[in-house]
Amino acid sequence: MRSAICERLGVEFPLFAFSHCRDVVAAVTNAGGFGVLGAVAYSAEQLDTELNWIDAQVGGRPYGVDVLVPGRTEGPRATVPESHLSFTTGLLQRYGVPFAASPAGFGDRVSARGATELIEVALRHPVGLIASALGPPPPQMVSMAREAGVPVAALVGTVEHARRQVAAGADIIVAQGTEAGGHTGEIATMVLVPQVVDAVAPVPVLAAGGIASGRQMAAAMALGAEGVWCGSVWLTTEEAETPRSVKRKMLAASSLDTVRSRSRTGKPARQLASAWTAAWDSGEDSPGPLGMPLQMVLAESAMARVVQAAERGEPGAVELANYFVGQVVGQLDQVKPARQVVYEMIEEFGDAIERLSRLTE
Repeated sequence: MRSAICERLGVEFPLFAFSHCRDVVAAVTNAGGFGVLGAVAYSAEQLDTELNWIDAQVGGRPYGVDVLVPGRTEGPRATVPESHLSFTTGLLQRYGVPFAASPAGFGDRVSARGATELIEVALRHPVGLIASALGPPPPQMVSMAREAGVPVAALVGTVEHARRQVAAGADIIVAQGTEAGGHTGEIATMVLVPQVVDAVAPVPVLAAGGIASGRQMAAAMALGAEGVWCGSVWLTTEEAETPRSVKRKMLAASSLDTVRSRSRTGKPARQLASAWTAAWDSGEDSPGPLGMPLQMVLAESAMARVVQAAERGEPGAVELANYFVGQVVGQLDQVKPARQVVYEMIEEFGDAIERLSRLTE
C-alpha cells in the first residue's frame, strides 16, 4: 500500500495496532503493520524492559509508544475520599470479592510529568512514533520528539480538539469516534473523520473507532484517512493481555454490551457493561466517580482483585469484571493470532477496493 503515512513511517500497511501487550505489538509489526504499545500501566523501568523485548523481536521494524497525557486532572497525590473507598469495598463484598482498599502509586504516572518520564525512556529506543492520548502534547514532549526525529500523534474526538493538537505540534491526528474502546467523545467515526481531515489538512489523519475488518478499513480510507488505528480487535487475539474470563465475555458480547462510563478512569471511557459500571453509574448508593487519576487509582486496585477472582471462576467476580472495548466487540467472536488478523484485514480491504472499483467501470 502506498499511502503517505506508510512511506513516512516505513511500514507495509497503514494499520496501527494499539495494545497494552508487547506480544501484540511485536506480532502486528512483524506482519507489516505498526504496533503501538500503551505505556500508562508501566513505570519508567518497566517500560524500558518491555521496549528492550520488543526491539529484540521486531528486527529494526518501526513501532510506537502511546502515553496518557490528561489535559486536567486532580492531583495524583490527593486523597481518595473515605466515601469512595467504603463504596468500593462494599460493592466488591456484595459480589463475594474480598477487598481492602489501599490504592497508591499509580496516579503519579497519569500526569504530564509521568508521561514525560515515559517518553524519555521511549526515545532511547528506535521508536517510530510517540502518541499522546487525552490532552495536547506538552511542549517538552514535542521538543524531545522533534530532536529525536520522531513524529508525534494525538488522539481527538472533535474538530476543535484536532485543531488544538496541531497547534500544539502534533504531526499526525487520530480521529477517534465514539464507537471506540477507551476514552472517547460523542461523535461517530463516520461523521468525525471527514470533518477532521478537512480541518487539519495537510496533516495526515488516522481513523479510529469501530474498525476491525478490511471493509471498515476501506470505508475509513474513503473518508479521507491515510490509515486506521485499531485497539479492540486485538483484545481477543491469542497474544492479548486480556484475562481469560474477560475475553470470554467479549467473545459472547454484542455491540449493545458496551457503555461509555467514568467508572474506570474518571473520564468517559467505553468498556464492557458489567455490574461494576451499573453500580457506579446508576446505583442508588453510588457516590459518583472521582476525577482522573483518583478514580483510576481506585478502580484499577479493585479490578485487579475482581479479575483474580473471575479467573478462578467465581460468579460474582465474573459479573463485575470488565475491560475497555469498543462497539465492534459484537463482531469479535473468534480467538486468532494477531498476525492472522492483520492478513485477513488486508485481504478483505483489497476485496472491498476491487468491488468498489467495479462500480465505476
